[in-house]
Amino acid sequence: ERNQADVSEAKLGRTDLIFLIRFRHCCLLRNQRCLLAYLYDRLLRIRALRWEYGSVLPSTIQFHMSAEEVEWFNRYKKSLATYMRSVGGEEGLDLTQDIKPPKSLYIEVRCLRDHGEFEIDDGTTILLKKNSQHFLPRWKCEQLIRQGVLEHVLS
Repeated sequence: ERNQADVSEAKLGRTDLIFLIRFRHCCLLRNQRCLLAYLYDRLLRIRALRWEYGSVLPSTIQFHMSAEEVEWFNRYKKSLATYMRSVGGEEGLDLTQDIKPPKSLYIEVRCLRDHGEFEIDDGTTILLKKNSQHFLPRWKCEQLIRQGVLEHVLS
């Protein structure tokens, strides 16, 4: 407001205020750049939360987000889900499954409880009994590891 008042006075002939007007204007532009950088950094962090926590954020994190940020998160979540469904054929492709690339395609697993028969893509069936160990494709047994049926054996 003071800058606008000084601009009005400068138009009337007070040329001594021009330096002050330019200085204030540069300060306003700097503050605007700082705010935009802060908001962009916050947006990148919110996007990273989707990859870290999945499609549902913990309430402790959501508490610290504004309504606009929650809305942006939900739109990003829907956009990512639409893209993943369109890429992988019938079932889609879950890009959030392996954030870090696996070191090997096959892993050694131990069965923690009786599960029954388990079929691999090549048609082979394996009987998953308690305490039995198997060498299986990583992507086929990740779901069973999360469910607590299998345990990844680290040598």
